[in-house]
Amino acid sequence: MARRNDGWGDGDKIKIGVCVMEKKVSCSPMEQILERLRAFGEFEIIIFGDKMILEDPIESWPICDCLIAFYSSGYPLEKAEKYAALRRPFLVNELAPQYLLHDRSKVYQQLKLYGVPVPTYAVVRREYPNQELSYFVEEDDFIEIHGKRFCKPFVEKPIDGDDHNIMIYYPSLAGGGMKELFRKVGNRSSEFYPYVRKVRRDGSYIYEEFMPTGGTDVKVYTVGPVYAHAEARKSPVVDGVVMRNSDGKEVRYPVLLTPSEKQIARSICQAFRQAVCGFDLLRCDLGEATSYVCDVNGWSFVKSSYKYYDDAACILRKIFLDEKAPHIASTIPTSLPWKISEPVQPSDAVRCHERGTVGISRPSEELRCVIAVIRHGDRTPKQKVKLKVTEEKLLNLMLKYNGGKAHAEAKLKSALQLQDLLDATRILVPRARSGRESDSDVEVEHAEKLRQVRAVLEEGGHFSGIYRKVQLKPSNWVRVPKDNREGEEEYPVEALMVLKYGGVLTHAGRKQAEELGRYFRNNMYPSEGPGLLRLHSTYRHDLKIYSSDEGRVQMSAAAFAKGLLDLEGELTPILVSLVSKDSSMLDGFQDGTIDINEAKAQLHDIIISSEVANCNEPMEFPWMVDGARVPKNAAQLLTDLAELTKEITAQVKMLSDDEDEKAAIGGDSPNPPYDIATALGNAEIDTDRISAGLPCGSESFLLMFARWKKLERGLYNERKKRFDTTQIPDIYDSCKYDLLHNSHLNLTGLSDLFKVSQLLADGVIPNEYGINPKQKLKIGSKIARRLLGKILIDLHNTRREVTAAAAESNTHNDTTTVSSAKLKERSYYEEVRNECVERSSSNKKAIDLDDSHEETKYCLDPKYANVVDPERRVRTRLYFTSESHMHSLMNILRYCNLDESLNGEESLVCRSSLDLLFKTRELDYMSYIVLRMFENTEVPLEHPKRFRIEMTFSRGADISSLESGGKESLLPDDHTMPIMEPERLQEVGSYITLDKFDKMARPFAMPAEDFPPAAPSQPLPVRFCKDIELQAGKLQHKSDMLSGILKRKTKKLQE
Repeated sequence: MARRNDGWGDGDKIKIGVCVMEKKVSCSPMEQILERLRAFGEFEIIIFGDKMILEDPIESWPICDCLIAFYSSGYPLEKAEKYAALRRPFLVNELAPQYLLHDRSKVYQQLKLYGVPVPTYAVVRREYPNQELSYFVEEDDFIEIHGKRFCKPFVEKPIDGDDHNIMIYYPSLAGGGMKELFRKVGNRSSEFYPYVRKVRRDGSYIYEEFMPTGGTDVKVYTVGPVYAHAEARKSPVVDGVVMRNSDGKEVRYPVLLTPSEKQIARSICQAFRQAVCGFDLLRCDLGEATSYVCDVNGWSFVKSSYKYYDDAACILRKIFLDEKAPHIASTIPTSLPWKISEPVQPSDAVRCHERGTVGISRPSEELRCVIAVIRHGDRTPKQKVKLKVTEEKLLNLMLKYNGGKAHAEAKLKSALQLQDLLDATRILVPRARSGRESDSDVEVEHAEKLRQVRAVLEEGGHFSGIYRKVQLKPSNWVRVPKDNREGEEEYPVEALMVLKYGGVLTHAGRKQAEELGRYFRNNMYPSEGPGLLRLHSTYRHDLKIYSSDEGRVQMSAAAFAKGLLDLEGELTPILVSLVSKDSSMLDGFQDGTIDINEAKAQLHDIIISSEVANCNEPMEFPWMVDGARVPKNAAQLLTDLAELTKEITAQVKMLSDDEDEKAAIGGDSPNPPYDIATALGNAEIDTDRISAGLPCGSESFLLMFARWKKLERGLYNERKKRFDTTQIPDIYDSCKYDLLHNSHLNLTGLSDLFKVSQLLADGVIPNEYGINPKQKLKIGSKIARRLLGKILIDLHNTRREVTAAAAESNTHNDTTTVSSAKLKERSYYEEVRNECVERSSSNKKAIDLDDSHEETKYCLDPKYANVVDPERRVRTRLYFTSESHMHSLMNILRYCNLDESLNGEESLVCRSSLDLLFKTRELDYMSYIVLRMFENTEVPLEHPKRFRIEMTFSRGADISSLESGGKESLLPDDHTMPIMEPERLQEVGSYITLDKFDKMARPFAMPAEDFPPAAPSQPLPVRFCKDIELQAGKLQHKSDMLSGILKRKTKKLQE
């Protein structure tokens, strides 16, 4: 800020010139602050006005001691500079640096010069629209600028600082599309366009990495280098809906800045020499919490904060007096010379409502933590096709995407890769059957599988490649001369193609997840008034959502978040902004595969023999026997299952043949290119397809027939005369899907098949994770070990945070009360913190093992927040996963006391709930387990009953309408099954302390110090290497040379 002291006298007032556009002068914050400055009696405020600024020469402008001048639309900044040079007033915000604010690239350069963290970025400058630039490369899922790669999601900003149309481009693995951010129009601040994939080329832009902030932005307002006020608001990148209060103002909540953020504010004031300045802060948790500045706005004031107006006026007064009248005391007066009524604080009734939680009968308790493990929503059946391929086009495709390595497999998942495969299959096989009598059975089966591959690839693009994965594994080779003719090398002539598809989240699954999110919002948290939404928006709700790597699980998590936080719009932006993937914790069987296969083998013998131990004797604990719930007549039911499956397959084949005839008559018309966004827009049932008598969703009759034919063949091997009982869950799954979604096809016997398959599945599915409690416990501890370890860390992190807050508030009262409790947590959390440091160095996407550290604890500013109990926080951790983890975690909770190390301890689950779980048929779609931790504030911190754990669960989707015979009139019109209410796992009035839960669960949980580093963040599986084109030329040469060999080899293999 420019300094000048002209010897101001005691009897004079300091003249403050306000040389800004009238629109800015008349805004409420400026009026409030200027009025306060007048009230001090030490200043004369001179407002220049638009006519003077725009039309009058600077020589006629009033002479002033201090000048408030800043750029806005239409403002003559150069003219104001000349006035300042002529009259030399003290400048609150210097004028020359304001030119920097018009160029975002110069803003970032200046920030970096002063050590302020900014996102990783690169600049693309064009002299004219659509100019081709040699240093700029764009592919489907990334761009490269001067060799620096930006994988989607990334942000595109105009270099022009006055252009506020900012774009975010999303990866195809998250559904693709683009979100446009803009200045608020009504209650909108962004719009999502699912079909826009290419970046703009009409001008110059900055590209930067997308920074995940958990759906919250922070606006910071400085008044001088030693004062900064910060407010959190809902980020426009989530759903673009602006939250407004009853006065129509955007809802924002004051938050405290960390020490490093305060230094950032000071540095920005100095870098741009702007005393009054606003900037945008992105708080990110990429392994370690870091704040980045993504925009600097220049002169900005907070809206609707009387305390801020008081502070700003007092600080500006001090600045003016220090510059022009340092002999006058500039300390803040004890009583301010104005009286403005403050907003009324919430009443005690509101406070009680905020403290209360549904289901709690103890008024002294506070909800501190909510942990939920949730299964994904309704999905299509999962499918797999295997076939050996010898076709030259397919072998070349494999070599193209495996780097040209003869023994390496290729994984095709991206849109470009799958489009290549689709093009090849369209050439190799027609859509309709050939019908040639000369075709052998092997040739017919091979062609049918290729037609199936083609049909799968031509389906609407469900969530990009996540629902379609193709592996090409070389299986046979010949030796050919090398390119340089020096020696020989192996070249593949046969490969195994494995196509995995299906498992798509249906419109019903999406609706289920969203509705469950709303249920959580209204029932798991304070339900009166704004409840969770108020808690979340005020930085008192510490929310993190984790998902496995499966697309249906990720989309379920995004839909749930939409309902939980009352969001609007498409799921892709919500998914990218709020959901973190952790496949190591929520995917797969971990080390339990061998034990599961052993359990399945034992279960097979039990079913075939129909011998369940003591099945005819009443037992006190029926769940303790091997193969509990397997029907007595399982062997006969298995035979019935095979016959009924054949009947359904035959009916679907007739429908498929009719479809095939229509395709033959209609010709092999070309299909549109592979589209990766179609299905994301289908949130509702496709009534047109159902009215036309087609299968629900995008499945064709060909694929429906392939699904049932595979089940028929898999269940019973005609040649070996042997049943495969592992197919029972798949038949039940497929039958349940068709009964719910395809009842309009009127398949005879489908309801009978459902009843038989359900009887068998009720015995098979829970026993696949162990045929008795001890085996269930062993398998569960292997599958859910990491997840349970993370849950314990969540609970202990919460207790430590509460203990630390209590210690701060009680420091002056009784330090001994909290000392022992703090020591109790310290040793455990030193291990956690060390582990977190190690992880952050190797993986920026590490889980939050120590996300309560003092530096990273973001919370409300109690001086400004109009919120009761601003220090109150609730931690929420949501883990979305699949059926295997649900069973595994539940088995640990119910049987943990059977472990030898816990001999004599009672189960965490009460007897009545053990009976209920035994009778529970399945943990269906959207089933969940919830742990809520409450703090009893009336007992000492070190008391065992200070923290209580409450456990509930829900069986998920209510399929009672299917069990009633599957009558179409009884099924929901939208195919969406309601989610069953939660049920307690403890007796009413029982008390499980945190220490008790920890003792019972710890033997089966991964210790914090043993958490392996999560897999490093990988770029999206899109291989757009520059050497692909070079490899293609070499491969073409080899393929020409081997054409004859391949033809001979193909004929031999077919024979």
